[in-house]
Amino acid sequence: MSQTAQKPAVVLLSGGLDSATVLAIALSQGFAPYALSFSYGQRHSIELEAARRVAQSLGAVEHRTAQIDLRAFGGSALTAEIDVPKNRAADEMEHGIPITYVPARNTIFLSFALAWAEVLGSSDVFLGVNALDYSGYPDCRPEYIAAFEAMANLATRAGVEGAQRLKIHAPLLEMTKAEIIRTGLSLGVNYALTSSCYDPAPDGAPCGSCDSCILRQKGFRENGIEDPLHYTAAEAKVQAVR
Repeated sequence: MSQTAQKPAVVLLSGGLDSATVLAIALSQGFAPYALSFSYGQRHSIELEAARRVAQSLGAVEHRTAQIDLRAFGGSALTAEIDVPKNRAADEMEHGIPITYVPARNTIFLSFALAWAEVLGSSDVFLGVNALDYSGYPDCRPEYIAAFEAMANLATRAGVEGAQRLKIHAPLLEMTKAEIIRTGLSLGVNYALTSSCYDPAPDGAPCGSCDSCILRQKGFRENGIEDPLHYTAAEAKVQAVR
């Protein structure tokens, strides 16, 4: 079946490990994916180049980057001059909402995805939220996804007129990072193209010690394989000792 004959779906694509896997899953399920990324003032804007690489590698029908600026509000280590937490233990990550949480980010992103889906005549939106290795983010929980889906079907002309009933797909919701990686590898995802770090070096090298890097490395270790990314020199020394 050609992509033009397939059902269109909007896929939120950050350029990270999770969203790359979700794009591959959407393709494997027979959707024609329209990838949507955001330049929102994030300190790790290197991820946008990763998103472009991933979209091209996996064969997205189209890839757009929406421009918004959440630095206008700040309140997060990703959008304000606040230090990104480093070297946190697993029990620290499991309690409380970390300062890397960006206020209302997923709600904003899903609203943009909803708008594009309505224009495309699509009933499907995919995103890579995860309720297991999610570092305490409130907008990565199953009840949040269900609530947004219900709201979305009240908020659009297509939904009210019955022409479209939006479905939000969160296929990674109950997966561990190791399971996500195994799934992606089975679908041909090249994780060397992705970027997960919250605080990368100017050349894009991941720091290896923020929550996102730690969870990513844990997932690869649990699969018995090496992360294909090259970490900063300082972190490479730490990894050699571990």
